[in-house]
Amino acid sequence: METRDAGNAQDRRAGVSAVIVSYYTGPVLARAISALRAQPEISEIILIDNGNLPGEVEAAAGGDASPVKIVSGHGNIGFAAGCNLGARLATNEYLLIINPDAVMPDGGVARMLSDANTLARPWLMGAKLVGPDGVEQQGSRRRVLTPWTAFVEATRLYKLAPQHPYFNRFNMHTDECPPEIKEVPTLSGAIMFLPRDDYLAAGGMDERYFLHVEDVDFCLRFATAGGGVYFNPHISVLHFKSSSRANPVKIEARKTAGMIKYFHAHFSDAYPKPFLWLVGGALWALFGALFVKRGFQKVFRLVGFGMRAGGRGIERARALGRRRSGR
Repeated sequence: METRDAGNAQDRRAGVSAVIVSYYTGPVLARAISALRAQPEISEIILIDNGNLPGEVEAAAGGDASPVKIVSGHGNIGFAAGCNLGARLATNEYLLIINPDAVMPDGGVARMLSDANTLARPWLMGAKLVGPDGVEQQGSRRRVLTPWTAFVEATRLYKLAPQHPYFNRFNMHTDECPPEIKEVPTLSGAIMFLPRDDYLAAGGMDERYFLHVEDVDFCLRFATAGGGVYFNPHISVLHFKSSSRANPVKIEARKTAGMIKYFHAHFSDAYPKPFLWLVGGALWALFGALFVKRGFQKVFRLVGFGMRAGGRGIERARALGRRRSGR
């Protein structure tokens, strides 16, 4: 990959610009922003407001320290387009893309910068995503997503021979965590750190993916162009899943459509079309099963059981906050 200046690179500051894309995130957003403000290396926080409850973003971004630049009025343009918009507006040398439900630990950005000094450009760095229980979540580090690995996941063929390389799973979180920085094929878009110019040189996120798979696609394109993709086990980022109030069925539908689009974009020459159709059918079948499951859950909620979409993630965040404050 050719690293080139983008815009007025000579005016680029040496600090870090954090980009958050938020869509009905809820109270977790305030914690994410507070954690970013605690990082001295971050001098700019750009919040792309794809849609939130009235006053929610302003309340989360309140405070005089490290003002948050809120970009709103464009509607829900999707995660990929939101990241690209934030990257274009960023004025610092380094870009930190982070989910609105992810909490950066104290000193996390400083450690990323320090470890990055050992890497040759262009590089892309992720971190260890952990839940409130401290256990690594799936997505932190992944293999290359191919039609075959998707088929193995969809059909659960990995249960036949879990140690066989032909049946390796896409996510690597159940593998032993490496003690030092390690090059991996794919990272999660929940936390991505890299020089801003390298992000733009790679073309940014592909905006044809509205939500999900854009991070997988970006890592593949970045690596194919000669960049290094690295997992950093030294930084554990607290990640609250299911914090958004977005419809989970719509999210899964976009994810399924995105995966099929990704396969046809990158693997149409390597795999026969009938197999790609088979994989697509298996993925849509899984989505259909989820749709039915969600339908039953909705019925249970209507009669007083369960919690509204996003409630579990929000409750976990609130409970952890109460424990830390001693209440």
